[in-house]
Amino acid sequence: MTAEPSRAERTPFETPDLSEKGGIKDGRRQSLDRRLFMLLQAFGDCHDTAPLVDALARAAVPGVLYADLHDPRGVALLTFSDDPDFFVDTLRPVLAGGPFGGLTQKPALTMLGRTYALGYEPDLEDVLLHRPVRHALNPAWPWAVWYPLRRSGAFARLPDDEQRAILKEHGVIGMTYGRADLAHDIRLACHGLDRHDNDFVVGLLGRELHPLSAVVQSMRGTQQTSLYLTSLGPFFVGKAIWRGGAVTTAAPRAAGDTPG
Repeated sequence: MTAEPSRAERTPFETPDLSEKGGIKDGRRQSLDRRLFMLLQAFGDCHDTAPLVDALARAAVPGVLYADLHDPRGVALLTFSDDPDFFVDTLRPVLAGGPFGGLTQKPALTMLGRTYALGYEPDLEDVLLHRPVRHALNPAWPWAVWYPLRRSGAFARLPDDEQRAILKEHGVIGMTYGRADLAHDIRLACHGLDRHDNDFVVGLLGRELHPLSAVVQSMRGTQQTSLYLTSLGPFFVGKAIWRGGAVTTAAPRAAGDTPG
């Protein structure tokens, strides 16, 4: 098996390979040209959530409806699909009319991102398409904190091995909280998808609210947060009051496994 070329070794005219790469499985590196898009939209002036729940259920929208902790009349809706057309063709009419049509949208809290791979995932398809949905719909984890972040350009210019070391420091904290069932994350890339030019969207989910705050506090001292972030937030804090549907999928695109 041959190693993948480093950034310095890639030629500027090489056709981009947009598929996500995972770890070695059955002697071959996993590759999949599918990913999940997740969209969080927040609204105000909601005096009754029951009509919203009814509209979502009737339209079979997959997602989670949160009560906004910061706004007694606020809600937020998390939806997801691996087909971006879903958000325009199916979701948009639901939100433009009916009970959602009378709400006041909060654009500052709109977050859109896509799942991505780090290159060593043992089950690439599960990480990209299924695990984020299980996390979001898990009734044992009703509390959620969602926020975007942007890394500095200096981080992007670091050698790959230095980037991995910095991200590992962050990852260890996340795994520690996850194994203790204190906090579980959904990580999304939002390059070019965010109106404020953020790089990532993070969702922290858990049984209780305090551990979600504690994990953010723990990460303040990491190199990534203290040295290489230019912005963090705004934060949406909410508790799930409805979950429904299943992930809407598009027809699979041919990608298959490629040699590692």
